[in-house]
Amino acid sequence: MELGQIVSIGISVLALVMSATTLWLTLLRKGDIRMTKPTLIYFGPDGGRGGETEISKIFLRTLLYSSAKRGHVVENAYARLRRGETQQNFSIWVYGEDRLARGSGLYVGSEGVATNHHFLTPTDVRNFDFAAGGYKLEIFVKIVGESSVRRLAEIDLTITDAEAEKLREPGNGIFFDWGPDAGRYQSHVDMRPKKPESPLLWLQALHEGARDMPERSS
Repeated sequence: MELGQIVSIGISVLALVMSATTLWLTLLRKGDIRMTKPTLIYFGPDGGRGGETEISKIFLRTLLYSSAKRGHVVENAYARLRRGETQQNFSIWVYGEDRLARGSGLYVGSEGVATNHHFLTPTDVRNFDFAAGGYKLEIFVKIVGESSVRRLAEIDLTITDAEAEKLREPGNGIFFDWGPDAGRYQSHVDMRPKKPESPLLWLQALHEGARDMPERSS
């Protein structure tokens, strides 16, 4: 076999390998769905538009992204908060910036989706007690086509006795701001934010509007 033929075959094999690698990286490799460390976390009452509610929530802002070109479709997400033997799921998921949407069918590609996430307690759970102690916050997602959920994050937080006492005052919530130099979250108690508007009130208005719509005649 001549040298030119050997070189030609080598180039063809190399091109085939590169094409197969590109196909694997762009279309076949599933990768993982991941989230960045939230720079702000909030525990406290839900509310907005001047309304008082008894629903508690967890708020955070983060970037969800896929580690591969092939993205993922998030069917649902929820937060779980643990303190000692106490455990509570915040199972109502709402996300968005100025316009909030009930979480369902969010596509997450390699470029990522950065937005606000609101996790609320179920309507049968009123005024969750954010008592003093060490907390473990976990974020889970359910991916379309998968039978089990994935845990994206596990974050350790602490509420002091003094902060817990302030949280018993109506309208107060606790904010955890990430300090990159200290390498930990720094907390402070303040009145809950008035904007964006309450996800719970937004959902209630949506349901009321749907209920008031006239039925379509067959």
